[in-house]
Amino acid sequence: MNELRPTAVVTGGSRGIGKAIAQALARQGLQIYLICASRLEAANEVASEIIANGGQASAFRLDVSDLAATAAFFQEEIRDKVDLAVLVNNAGITKDGLILRMKDDDFDRVLNVNLRGAFGCLREAAKIMARQRHGRIINITSVVGQSGNAGQANYSAAKAGLIGLTKTAAKELAGRNITVNAVAPGFIETDMTAVLSEDTRKAFAAQIPLGRLGAPEDVAEAVAFLASPGAGYITGHVLAVNGGMYC
Repeated sequence: MNELRPTAVVTGGSRGIGKAIAQALARQGLQIYLICASRLEAANEVASEIIANGGQASAFRLDVSDLAATAAFFQEEIRDKVDLAVLVNNAGITKDGLILRMKDDDFDRVLNVNLRGAFGCLREAAKIMARQRHGRIINITSVVGQSGNAGQANYSAAKAGLIGLTKTAAKELAGRNITVNAVAPGFIETDMTAVLSEDTRKAFAAQIPLGRLGAPEDVAEAVAFLASPGAGYITGHVLAVNGGMYC
């Protein structure tokens, strides 16, 4: 029987932080499965870049908030087909608004994608990793899940929930040699921050002791460490990648 290839599943892998994470894990020799809800063409481009650099990667369309579809994906594409070494729950959306004006649908959609979706992927990955008796799960939370942020009650709540999910899963899965950790980025240079005015960007940078916004690669290197052999005795941890703005 052929040995199964160690594989990392990265949700929200079509751009920004997810793209950088996928590339960093590919450099560690992992096959990459990129998951996206709508930007399949962009995810395929990321996969092509990884392949061009000597790695292996594939892209898949999946709305992680659909738990039945998520279960089917792990059953059909992962179980007994690859060695599921790493899951990175990075998929996320924003629908900002003040609490007094926030629509029910906007609150629910953000929680469904950012928290419920991560739970579904974690649960299905854990079933497979438990049989393998090894695995790394890394959830991408946020500084606003630790500090809160006006206008982001839904996003902050989802990201705070991810921290609780991480710590609970770490306790439940440690006996199967599965580590579960979180990375909490601060203000990172992404498509979301690219639309901000220069004055707003300077105001953000002024809040950061290191004096600059982070790069997606800063987050990716933290994820790569938690996925590496050197992090084998770390679980239930929240690693802040925020330039010192909130510790």
